[in-house]
Amino acid sequence: MFFSLLQAGTPAGTAAPNMLAQFFPFILMFAILYFLIIRPQRKKQKEHQNMLENVKINDVIITTGGIIGKVVNIKKEKNILVVRIDETTNTKIELQKTAVAGVISEEKKAVAGVEK
Repeated sequence: MFFSLLQAGTPAGTAAPNMLAQFFPFILMFAILYFLIIRPQRKKQKEHQNMLENVKINDVIITTGGIIGKVVNIKKEKNILVVRIDETTNTKIELQKTAVAGVISEEKKAVAGVEK
């Protein structure tokens, strides 16, 4: 009986629902998702990439692991930064540019206790 009702289709006199009206809630949800999540994330990625491209020697950086140091050399062909993390012992480390979380500005240097 249920199968025969499914085969019957729409009753005479009623129009089939509009396809756009059926998909409108999904379109609306995707638009909200795009403007609240996808678009801001892309903007943040572009800003981070721009910051990585503009890192130069003598910039004070912080890594994603929390290491703070001053850039002393840049190996562009290998995408590596050489960072001095201790002034007294002249300790240096090499790290990938992608490990840089940010460049510390002049105001933040004083708070972090990093020498110029």
